[in-house]
Amino acid sequence: MGNLEVIARIKIRPGQLEGFKAQAAELVRLTREKDTKTLRYDWYIDEKSMECEVHEDYLDEEGMFEHNAHVKDARAVLFEKHALDHQMSFFGDVSDKLIALAKHHAEGAHAFSFAGGIGRGAS
Repeated sequence: MGNLEVIARIKIRPGQLEGFKAQAAELVRLTREKDTKTLRYDWYIDEKSMECEVHEDYLDEEGMFEHNAHVKDARAVLFEKHALDHQMSFFGDVSDKLIALAKHHAEGAHAFSFAGGIGRGAS
C-alpha cells in the first residue's frame, strides 16, 4: 500500500469556535512533534457554516495508526467540548482495520479507490 489520503469533515458546536480553534492547534502541535509518517495535516474552517475540513496525508496506513495514538486524547477533548458530526473519507486502498478505527472515532467512514486521473496516483 502507498500513501493514504484522508479528508475529515467536522461541525463546530454553536458558540465554540474559539475553543475549537485552540484545540485544533493542540492537535496540530502534537502531530508536528510526534508523528513520523504524516505528510500533511491541514485544517480549513468555514466560519459562516461552522464547518471544518482536515486534509491529511500519510506515508502509509501505519502512519494513520501512529497519528491516532498521538492525538487520541486531544481529539477526545475536541469532540467532547467543541465539535460534532465527524465524517471521514479515505482515498486509496484501506484495510478493514482502518475502517473499523474510523467507525469507532467518527460517525461515518467512506473508502474511495483510485479510478483514474492525472495526479501522482495515475499510471
